[in-house]
Amino acid sequence: MSQLKEVLRNEMKDFREKGHQFVNGELNMMQFKHVSGGFGVYAHKGGKEFMIRLRIPSGMLTFDQLNTVYNLATKYHMERIHLTTRQAIQLHGLSIDEVCDLMEEALDHDIYTRGAGGNFPRNVAISPLSGVNPLEAFDVTPYAWAAGDYFLKQIYTYHLPRKLKVSFSSSNADEGHCTVQDLGFLAVTQEGQHYFEVYLGGGLGQNPRLAVKYPTLINPNDVLYHLEAMVNLFKAEGDYENRNKARVRYIVERMGEEAFIEAYQKHLDEAKNKGGLELNITPQEIHKIGCECDVESKRLFAQKQEGLYSVYLHPIGGQLEVADLKKILDYLANIEGVDIRLAMTEGVYFRNLTGKEAKGLLELTESMGGDTPFEHSVACIGIPTCQIGLCNSQGVLKQTMEYFKEKQCKTEVLPAVHFSGCGNSCGVHQISGIGFTGKKKKVGATVEECFTLWIGGKYEVGKTRLGEVFGEIQKTRIPEFLYELALSVEESGLDFESYIKQNEEQLKEITQKYLV
Repeated sequence: MSQLKEVLRNEMKDFREKGHQFVNGELNMMQFKHVSGGFGVYAHKGGKEFMIRLRIPSGMLTFDQLNTVYNLATKYHMERIHLTTRQAIQLHGLSIDEVCDLMEEALDHDIYTRGAGGNFPRNVAISPLSGVNPLEAFDVTPYAWAAGDYFLKQIYTYHLPRKLKVSFSSSNADEGHCTVQDLGFLAVTQEGQHYFEVYLGGGLGQNPRLAVKYPTLINPNDVLYHLEAMVNLFKAEGDYENRNKARVRYIVERMGEEAFIEAYQKHLDEAKNKGGLELNITPQEIHKIGCECDVESKRLFAQKQEGLYSVYLHPIGGQLEVADLKKILDYLANIEGVDIRLAMTEGVYFRNLTGKEAKGLLELTESMGGDTPFEHSVACIGIPTCQIGLCNSQGVLKQTMEYFKEKQCKTEVLPAVHFSGCGNSCGVHQISGIGFTGKKKKVGATVEECFTLWIGGKYEVGKTRLGEVFGEIQKTRIPEFLYELALSVEESGLDFESYIKQNEEQLKEITQKYLV
């Protein structure tokens, strides 16, 4: 990677120049965004401060790398870091020179930002418990790593119509969201052999679409050929003129599914004819000696390695306090073999812990986040930070949690609620049980922050579906709405998914009271 680092360092000099041009008013917001996105950098709303996104490969962090993130956050006087729904880390409120300095310092520790935004292959996503999940087909970690490495080595060379998202899921739970990605791989076994199911042309955001299933299972060692085929198809058929129609799913829409798969197969055959992209993966094994854990917790997950556990931490809205991060690092410093994985839920798993180690971490992190699915709700960064955001997604999530606490309402009955501050679905609201997407709407004589309500979304292989839109609710009334909904679900004695199926009229009656 030394050659790549040299290229990137040379790029950074020019980027710093462009950043100062933007600050001085010589470039407008869109001109700067066209440049900055590819470096994982975006200006905050107002253009005075900046965000940088650290491209954490499939959310996989070593202890030393997480410690580096802490040191950077401390050096640049941050109170918190933001864990994203793409298994990355965002640092906010920086000056342009701080952004550029931090980018270089991160690179010294093998943490990259190139391609973390803009029209590039984004961070390759993965099921965060892959390799330790007792229910998985097999560990997809090395394949996701190889895919991310393949993209990263040539990241500065890409000229795509828009971003490209790839993910890997190790089980039908689809925690990598492979069924709604541009290119998704699902681990399956058949007669004792490992294969991938391949999913094509899915995506969320504007005009969401479920992915199309490739007709045959593939050899896992052929993964890179499929990456090459999708990139080449995207270049050949993607819309370079109309940004609003530039994602892969619009190619599927234009061609039709059958013709799209035929075009994909053509590019796949061409890639295979060139050769040179076969993988030769050696399965990774964990040899740490564990011991049983004598506590129960919804944040505790028994691994398939006997006596080892994973502990989940979900700070509200993915906003992890730097002071809390320091406490965690101090605790983990002397623990052998700890593995850190960011999830696609704005949380983080600490893996390969003995029962005793897991118990200690559970106790340490008890006050740093919630335990129930509802307390694991998700919110994008939103306004006043995001330059394209329309509504304060973090604010309404915080208000909702405070409202439920005041009402002493049970939080076990509702699923995680996903808030996106605009239609781009950074909060993954369209495939959640309850989702909200921000918009501005005239209510009476004034324009108010409102959120479109989605109910009934789900991600799971064979069961993935987009939620149903019910209408718009003013931001200020969302906590009250969710509280009334929670009481109704609790009274029914049903789980949430059963409730929305069996109580359609009651659900409509409740929502109707809050719609504007």
